[in-house]
Amino acid sequence: MSFIQELKWRGMIHDFIPGLEEQLSKESTTAYVGIDPTADSLHIGNLVQIMTMIHFQKNGHKPILLVGGATGMVGDPSGKDSERKLLSEDVIKQNIEGIKKQLLKFLDFDSNKNSAEIINNIDWFKDFSFLDFIRDAGKHITINYMMTKDSVKSRLETGMSFTEFTYQLVQGYDFYYLFKHKNCKVQLGGSDQWGNIVTGTELIRKKERGEAYALTTPLIEKADGSKFGKSDGGNIWLDENKTSAFKFYQFWLNTSDEDVEKYLKIFTLLDQKQISDIMKEQVENPHYRVAQKELAKQVTCLVHSKDKFELALKASSILFGKSTYDDVASLSEKDFLNVFEGVPTYEVSEKNIFKSYIIDLLSSHTSVFNSKSEARRMLESNSVSLNKVKITIDKKIENKDLLNDKYLLIQKGKKNYFIIIIK
Repeated sequence: MSFIQELKWRGMIHDFIPGLEEQLSKESTTAYVGIDPTADSLHIGNLVQIMTMIHFQKNGHKPILLVGGATGMVGDPSGKDSERKLLSEDVIKQNIEGIKKQLLKFLDFDSNKNSAEIINNIDWFKDFSFLDFIRDAGKHITINYMMTKDSVKSRLETGMSFTEFTYQLVQGYDFYYLFKHKNCKVQLGGSDQWGNIVTGTELIRKKERGEAYALTTPLIEKADGSKFGKSDGGNIWLDENKTSAFKFYQFWLNTSDEDVEKYLKIFTLLDQKQISDIMKEQVENPHYRVAQKELAKQVTCLVHSKDKFELALKASSILFGKSTYDDVASLSEKDFLNVFEGVPTYEVSEKNIFKSYIIDLLSSHTSVFNSKSEARRMLESNSVSLNKVKITIDKKIENKDLLNDKYLLIQKGKKNYFIIIIK
């Protein structure tokens, strides 16, 4: 199956310049995707282009990942209704290093024929003077042409700085530079990038009399109209320090039935038959949520690792299913806190903990229960657990009860968790 055919059945094509299919069938072709370093981590919105590049390389073509050290200093106005905050050079450098580490895990950088490359456009812009740029690039693109772009038209009423107005010309020059020096004939991007990309093809046509191509993917939207890639806590990042593997796994597991087939096609490498079989089972037994489970598994393994997936699966069992003291005790402090992120937390002095009855700890030194009588009633009805073990009213806290030497996990009923930190 060709690259275009692959993307078509996956629903990953919004538009492309005619002739691209013929170019890709004729020879191994180089394409690039641009990523501006607006943060020190990629987020799941970037995964669409990463998956596109994976398919591109699997079909024998060469991918270039352009990290925009130069364009990042300008700020892409595409899809934005206000001016981006400009980042300092030091912040951009730090962001680039974080992004590069993440990109290395997705593509083959060691192939003899079509190795992936990571390139920074600051390499050709750092010594490029303003006068040279407007003479070398600016004279080939008219103001009329630039004004027709959606990224400009959408901001005419609210205003746009000259800095952002020139972004499409800077990005267009990237394509021209890579065409000339890397024989790069294709640029890939989201549908909001179409205007910027074709500015590059126009520069190539006028300056080199060359033929270059664009392919854009649709912007991902949820079936309910809400924005993809966001949770209550903001972006879902690929950096585990920003979004834990457990929270990452849970995001995909909570995919709606309306969206799950689309996400399986876009964000996994499962083939048509595998996805068809999964969706058939989903229809027959929707309560098992096999499609969501497979989606969460595939994406977590791709972005993090199989070990991280298994840890997330274990954490889900601890939080939502049947689990034991050993399951909780085996978690590292970091994983324990990630699993129980957002759970009400109390700090209690060490002198008020040991040898104290649990009923006093839960009602007098914390607010797990509003009163001693409520605590007694719940304890006597066998509805309170310490570290996933049911406890009785005569339980006293001992040093051996501490998880990671400082935590107690209290469970009230089936779903209410509390963490006590020993100070």
